[in-house]
Amino acid sequence: MHPRVIEVTERLIERSRPTRQRYLAMMAAAASDGPQRGALQCANFAHGVAGCGSATDKQRLRLMDEANVAIVSAYNDMLSAHQPYQYFPDVIKEALREMGSVGQFAGGVPAMCDGVTQGEAGMELSLASREVIALSTAVALSHNMFDAALMLGICDKIVPGLMIGALRFGHLPTVFVPGGPMTSGIPNKEKAEVRQRYAEGKASREELLESEMKSYHGPGTCTFYGTANTNQVVMEIMGLHLPGSSFVNPYTPLRDELTREAARQVTRMTKQSGNYLPLCQVVDEKSIINSVVALCATGGSTNHTLHIPAFAQAAGIQLTWQDMADISAVVPTLAKVYPNGQADVNHFHAVGGVPFMVRTLLEAGLLHEDVYTVLGKGLSRYTREPFLEDGRLVWREGPLQSLDEAILRPVERAFSPEGGLRVLEGNLGRGVTKISAVAPEHRVVEAPCRVFSDQTELAQAFKAGELERDFIAVVRFQGPKANGMPELHKLTPFLGVLQDRGYKVALVTDGRMSGASGKVPAAIHVSPEAIDGGPLARLRDGDVIRVDAATGELRVLVDQAEWEGRENAAAPSDLGLGCGRELFGFMRAAFSPAERGASAFTEGLEALK
Repeated sequence: MHPRVIEVTERLIERSRPTRQRYLAMMAAAASDGPQRGALQCANFAHGVAGCGSATDKQRLRLMDEANVAIVSAYNDMLSAHQPYQYFPDVIKEALREMGSVGQFAGGVPAMCDGVTQGEAGMELSLASREVIALSTAVALSHNMFDAALMLGICDKIVPGLMIGALRFGHLPTVFVPGGPMTSGIPNKEKAEVRQRYAEGKASREELLESEMKSYHGPGTCTFYGTANTNQVVMEIMGLHLPGSSFVNPYTPLRDELTREAARQVTRMTKQSGNYLPLCQVVDEKSIINSVVALCATGGSTNHTLHIPAFAQAAGIQLTWQDMADISAVVPTLAKVYPNGQADVNHFHAVGGVPFMVRTLLEAGLLHEDVYTVLGKGLSRYTREPFLEDGRLVWREGPLQSLDEAILRPVERAFSPEGGLRVLEGNLGRGVTKISAVAPEHRVVEAPCRVFSDQTELAQAFKAGELERDFIAVVRFQGPKANGMPELHKLTPFLGVLQDRGYKVALVTDGRMSGASGKVPAAIHVSPEAIDGGPLARLRDGDVIRVDAATGELRVLVDQAEWEGRENAAAPSDLGLGCGRELFGFMRAAFSPAERGASAFTEGLEALK
């Protein structure tokens, strides 16, 4: 093992010891009594089985040596990624019946699309939806009818929310079931060019719409490497998916058979099978470190600097940004998938995908092999990929070499010696940046700032021609407590245009950038956030800021006495109103700082110490 990976893992284990021990004790207590439904009163049990579609299922549920599997799904047919889940429950139930087990649809969780809500009021519900999904998962599993669970979810906040909820029922064996990406549309370079031309007024709205419709054109996950597809890589390398299953397209025979096998496999992990393997045993400190390695090796979504600490916390594990940055410093970038390159996830999968990544990272000592997965002990099982032989699912060893090193490379010929995730710190607070798609000449920017209270103000200033110069955009009052921490993805085309015109530009914000953030340097998730009295609230137009991704510096160059004498700017008066945002006021007030996951649950989980 690489000494840095060992060092970070050991300190994570030590830091987490009190909360992890308490968590495992809770899970052991929950698991101690055998099938929970066996302890239910007769009326309770009758309610639990009344809706079963067949007398056979009802009879099986009366037998405690038969497994009952909860299906928790994020299905809706408005999200392309989740539309295929409409058919999964029937496929799963049929596979379970063939095994002598039962599946019950335990509950649905909300699933919103960040792609639809980008730049809209609804985006301010996005991060909060993760907490709602976690709560909905807990409600679904609270009936104590189940011996195992299948989690059906893919996109941005959905998988982390399912993880948080499922981990509070970590005594249950659990498999996450992906749905797969849509087939490839127009090239990503073409899509980005149309977006940028539209931002400059050189393309019509009709041209933009045609381009977008050709990009996002059918069922399945969007094919760029944003948060949704980073979720898939993270889940697979944590051993929570079946090997090689993340990027198999929906509505294919292989996808359907992988779904059936996920159902079969989760029954093999139950107490009834004699091979009990609960979720709390699969998710431990080593698998959390593996998730960070996966994030860094692929140049994955910066949203995971919120999500991984949040779901780690749900397992009693205290991950910090510094842990993540220290791992990133020694984990090379192995993949170039849009926005870090021009390929999409279908190309990534075709050239070797996750199985090849696992192989080369294991050989380099950058992943813990001695972890539990849903297939048992040992991550080396995840160097295999699935195939159909005469309709039967088999796994074969994945490729020993990448089939296209412009997309995916081995460790010894990596695109970069580091993962590109760094902590920024200084008198403006503490944040993160991702430089895997930022050219070296753009990684240090020192310039006067222009302060905005939302991304609409920046767009208006761009269109008015006020930003034709070197400057650092500060977009504040975008943190979790202020307005729910929406993504600021709509800033990317404007700032990208200015950078292409030769100006030095950067972004500093207490909000989020998209998982698809790219070539413009950005200090994001800055905390303390402005509404909590963080330093961003003191900034004024014209203050010179230095963003230095090379040294990790985030600093305003203002005389100390003047700086300390300034009052904080007032927050906008209309924060959190309209589009249902007012319903989430209680949750925003409870959100933890970004480094602790921007989670409403952090304080309650820390009380387990």
